[in-house]
Amino acid sequence: MKTIYNSIREEVVKHSKVKNSVLGNVKEWKRSHYIILSDIIKYELSEAEELKGGKKFEIGNTISHVTLQRFFENDYQDKTHNDLRFLKTLDKICIFLGYKDLNAYIQFVKEKMARSEESEHQFFLQMVYDYCAVAFEFCKQFPNHNTDLLKDLLFEDSPFLARVSQFSKELCERDFHLVTKNNRSNYEVFDVHLVTDEPEKKILEAQEFWNLLFEVGSSGEQHFVNRLSTQIYFLRKIDNVWKIWDNYNPYAGILNKRE
Repeated sequence: MKTIYNSIREEVVKHSKVKNSVLGNVKEWKRSHYIILSDIIKYELSEAEELKGGKKFEIGNTISHVTLQRFFENDYQDKTHNDLRFLKTLDKICIFLGYKDLNAYIQFVKEKMARSEESEHQFFLQMVYDYCAVAFEFCKQFPNHNTDLLKDLLFEDSPFLARVSQFSKELCERDFHLVTKNNRSNYEVFDVHLVTDEPEKKILEAQEFWNLLFEVGSSGEQHFVNRLSTQIYFLRKIDNVWKIWDNYNPYAGILNKRE
C-alpha cells in the first residue's frame, strides 16, 4: 500500500488543476499551500458525479488542509489501512483524480504495473530475436569481419563477443561466403522464454533453427549448417544498460572444428 500512497501523492502533484495553480511553482509545500490544495479539491469534488448521490453524505466532499498535510508528509504504516477516516480521505482524493474510488485506483495501478512488466518482459525476449537477426546479417557480410554490428547487443568485454569474434574471424580468413540466393540460407527463432528474472541478470532460453550454406571463395567448396538447437542467453545490466553477456550454443564453432 505504501506504493499506492506514493503514487496518489505523485498524481495529485501532477493534476492539471494543481500544476496550473500557484502550487505548480512551489517545490516544498507549507501550511498555506495545503490550504490552497484543500480548496482546489473541495471545488472539484463539488462537481464530481461520484458524489452526486448518497456517497456525499457517507464520505463527505471536503478534505481539511491538516489532513492533506499529514497525508503528504507522513510515512504511513500498514496499520493505517484499517483507519476508516483515512480510507475515506483516500476515496475522496482518488475521486478528485478522476477515479470512482480508492479501489478503482488500486485496480488501475495494478493493471498499469502488469502492462509495464509485460512490456519489460517483451524487451528481453526481443533482444534475442534482434541478436539472431544481426548475427545473420553479420554472416551475410563474410568474408568482411564486421563485429561492430554486434556491439549494440553484446558487451564489448563479454566472453560471448570474444568467442563469436574468434570463430568468425577464422571463417573469414578461409574466405567463407554465405549463400543467400533463393533463400538458400535462413534461420528461425521460436519459443523464447525467460528462465531467470533478477534485477541485474536475466537468463533466456530459445529454440533456434539455423540452415546456412557457406562457400569457400577460391574453391567453391561448400559447408553446411543445418541444426535445431536449444540456446541459452545470459543478459546482464551494466551501467544501467542491458546487453547479452554470454550464450550457450551446443553447436558453437561447428564449422571451425571441421577439417
